[in-house]
Amino acid sequence: MQLFYKVSVSFHRDYIKVKDNQIEIGIMAKPQKGEANAEIIRKIAKHFQASRSSVRLVSGEKSRDKVVHIATEMDQHKI
Repeated sequence: MQLFYKVSVSFHRDYIKVKDNQIEIGIMAKPQKGEANAEIIRKIAKHFQASRSSVRLVSGEKSRDKVVHIATEMDQHKI
């Protein structure tokens, strides 16, 4: 099973909200040199109790609006 989420990012507040297939996330990292994207991946992985390697950005690397893919355990067994 593959899970895709649309992610909206805001800065200077630390939070995560999940509703249906959308995640609203607040991070403290600056959007420089991939720091913000790395924090987003860490927070999403922690929230879904998944490894960081199972979370990847599909699109929106340089945007506040992103799409992420979370590989489930079933996906990883197929590999």
